[in-house]
Amino acid sequence: MNNSVKGLKKAYLRSGVGMVALVAGVIAGQAFAQDTTTAPEATEDVTEVVVTGVRASMAKAVAVKRRSVQIVDSVIAEDIGKLPDNNVVEALQRVPGVQVTNRAGGEVSGISIRGMPDITTTWNGRFVFTGTGRQLALQDIPANLINRIDVFKTRTSDQIETGIAGQIDVSTHRPFNFKGLQISAAARGVYHEQAGEYNPNMSALISNRWDTGAGEVGALLNVSYSRTKYRNQDLNVGAMVPFLTENPPAGFVPLERLFPDNPRSPWPTGLENGLPYAPGSTLLVDGVATPYYLARDAMIATDLYGDRERPAVNAALQWRPNDWSEYTFEYFYEGYRNEIFNSMLFTFVDWWGSVGANPASTFELFPGTNIIKSRTVNDVYGFNSSDYTKQKTDTHVYALNGKWNLPHNLTVVGDLSWQKSDFQSDFFAMRTDQAGHDVVIDFNAKDGLPAYIFTDPNALTDPTRWSVAELYDNINRDEGDALTVSLDADWKPDDTVLRNVSFGIRYDDRGATHSFWGQDAGRLNRSLSTLPAESLFQNSGFFDGEADVPQSWVLPDGRYLYANADTIRATYRDSGQVRTGQIVTSSGINLTEDFDVQEVTQSAYIMADIEPQIFGRTLLVNAGLRYVKVDTDMTFVDRGTGRVSSDSASVRRLLPSFTLRYDLTDSVRLRYNYGETLRRPDFGALNPNYTLTGDLSNIGRGSGSRGNPELAPTESKNQDLAVEWYFAPDSVVHLTFFKREIEGLVITSPLLVTIPEDETGLSEDTTTFLISRPDNASNGVLEGMELGLTYFPDLPGLLDGLGVQASATWLDSSQNIPLYDTSGAAPVKIGEDQSSFFGVSEFSYNVTAAYEKGPIGGRLSYVWRDDFLAFNEARLFANPLGVWNRPEKSLDLQVNYDVTDKLSISFDAINLTNEIGQNYYAFGSSGGPDTHNHVSGLWSRQFAVGLRWRLN
Repeated sequence: MNNSVKGLKKAYLRSGVGMVALVAGVIAGQAFAQDTTTAPEATEDVTEVVVTGVRASMAKAVAVKRRSVQIVDSVIAEDIGKLPDNNVVEALQRVPGVQVTNRAGGEVSGISIRGMPDITTTWNGRFVFTGTGRQLALQDIPANLINRIDVFKTRTSDQIETGIAGQIDVSTHRPFNFKGLQISAAARGVYHEQAGEYNPNMSALISNRWDTGAGEVGALLNVSYSRTKYRNQDLNVGAMVPFLTENPPAGFVPLERLFPDNPRSPWPTGLENGLPYAPGSTLLVDGVATPYYLARDAMIATDLYGDRERPAVNAALQWRPNDWSEYTFEYFYEGYRNEIFNSMLFTFVDWWGSVGANPASTFELFPGTNIIKSRTVNDVYGFNSSDYTKQKTDTHVYALNGKWNLPHNLTVVGDLSWQKSDFQSDFFAMRTDQAGHDVVIDFNAKDGLPAYIFTDPNALTDPTRWSVAELYDNINRDEGDALTVSLDADWKPDDTVLRNVSFGIRYDDRGATHSFWGQDAGRLNRSLSTLPAESLFQNSGFFDGEADVPQSWVLPDGRYLYANADTIRATYRDSGQVRTGQIVTSSGINLTEDFDVQEVTQSAYIMADIEPQIFGRTLLVNAGLRYVKVDTDMTFVDRGTGRVSSDSASVRRLLPSFTLRYDLTDSVRLRYNYGETLRRPDFGALNPNYTLTGDLSNIGRGSGSRGNPELAPTESKNQDLAVEWYFAPDSVVHLTFFKREIEGLVITSPLLVTIPEDETGLSEDTTTFLISRPDNASNGVLEGMELGLTYFPDLPGLLDGLGVQASATWLDSSQNIPLYDTSGAAPVKIGEDQSSFFGVSEFSYNVTAAYEKGPIGGRLSYVWRDDFLAFNEARLFANPLGVWNRPEKSLDLQVNYDVTDKLSISFDAINLTNEIGQNYYAFGSSGGPDTHNHVSGLWSRQFAVGLRWRLN
């Protein structure tokens, strides 16, 4: 962070009866957009005026920001079914303070606000989720259904208490948004370059409203469907392990790999900074300091083929029987289907006993280190894995809502909703393997990309060289549901400094269960060539010529395996290689529920707005308190023993909020907010059952993870200070300073366990596992500032209509990280260090050039974010623990032409510069992209042509 930013930061741092009435009175329902965060006129503008064009949508977002009590940024559809991107996450990537990641699979799916991923997701003001998660998978919401997205970065007491990062509210269309009959349809053909496939994306909306003898009635139906065939291509340079030099001690051979459980030369795995890599670094071998080299243990290539579908429906009925009441019913369905065939080539590149007569000639070091940059290895072992995954999500939300404008300026809103979300993932995989590979490899040939070849040109593509190995077969299912009832009221006194009093209650009964089924089997010990010819798959053109790596390899086709699963299972059963019980067929599969949570949340709030006059101008003061009570009951079933256990937790919190808003001039507005939020643990993080991975790297132990039922909420105290200058029509420049003081951050701690083989469900020959377990073991501070601009200047001629939207975000984060020694019989805490938050880029920015004149509209946008700590590696190796993503960027173009006032055509291009996503190992000053490069993945370019029509 530069000195000017640090200076700004330092300056800132100084500086029950109602429920029954609802059910009885509400005939049809949906959240009426009761919104104390925006002035009434802002909400009315958005719902009553048809938004068309790039400039109009940006102008509406500026108006929402200006009139809000909180700090909020919005994305508003340019037209019905026309957000500027494919899904909600992509549409938000140009919002100040929002950072996105995970651009694989032909879309962006990861999102954070100011570096924090803990976001409360709401649909028309209601809390919604996917499966057993705490959030809705925003990438699953088609952009075609969206009317408006609001990103709340501060909170008032009437909002749900969760979400340290903020709240994202997705608003869909309602019939009373339109003046009368509205029909529209849109269709796009999207081409994904890596997959070489064209994909459909379509939507349709019909809405109308009528005056009847019973009052005004409206009905709306909006449907959407998209399908994406995509391809992900990744190169994974494996983890680091130590090797002896070409001059080893007696009893060892040159370049012999040192395993951590070798009694002659044990070494500590999972050190935060990794083993030292200065020239001449030593380890104890037979008690004597002995030099060593560091090198990668494996090279992994994955070629993934995906086929994703997203159907969605939004339906609404509204009834206004008189001028003081309104009722709404709303239904929302979100579906997700994904079929993934992952073709993996895994090659060990460590020592296997054949280094030739001159070992020193077989490798090259990175200058100034003991790290092997390139080497030749002979007679190594490798395997291919054909992995097939089938995923399915169905989320349904039903809602009833009523709004009553009562005497004495009292408005009451009641809401009843029920939602259910189920997610299932089936996994079926077969490995093939062979020994005797001879490999020449450069771990970083250029720009973090490796290069490697197999000296035998047929080693990878001849099925007679490969033997059929293990089978992996499992199913996981998550089921979530929630019943939510709320009652909110607003009272507006007449002619007083006290402008508004709000109060309300909310009851939420949430359920979450996880079920599983699994089996696996050992090697078949037969040639791959004995499988049916139609069952084999050979890829081509891997990594698109971007790196000098193998272009093709043969393995079973995962899609064929899954389609013929019972035949494959019977083959393993009849072979006698079953290691975890009798292999069963589809008819015998019964999922076991191993995790069941019931969580009841009760909350109440009171909040008031006062508007005194200060120096002749109005100061808005918003202050409130929210009380929340959470009771959680948990039941677990041990997967290995079947033992049932239970636990419970209770949370009671009083959370204050306080906001000031003051206009220095007619165009300059100041805001200050203080608020407290909490994040309850993800349900999956409470599950104590083990998820295990065998000893893939032959280090003497496997890895795994488990949850922790004792997790407590993470709590945050938040401050924001903002200045906004509305210097021209539809234009604003704004600067915000913020700070989050967070207690009880969840990080992983290690646990070494021994699990009997008959309880692991694995066919690897290990019973020892180093487990990662979540704990509230860290506290931290996140602070920074945002700078944003929206500007449409008055320009002559053809330049009229040209504008810019830009923002930059600076972040600084720090949290304490416990340090552990995991080389012994049990991990031992040896101290603490400081680390950045996960997912926080110190700097990010975006710039969009927009144009709107006559029938032509468009935008050219560029987004960029700095390196960030993505996650920590399993504590099994010798590299630094942190895995950092390199800078991510994307250049996108959207152009629209109105053929008539009812018909338009569009062209979109995403990732025009054909970026590659990369990460590397680092912790503190150790590691980096040059010596510790890790995974590189191709991001697909996309091109789309669309047609949009509307009746009115």
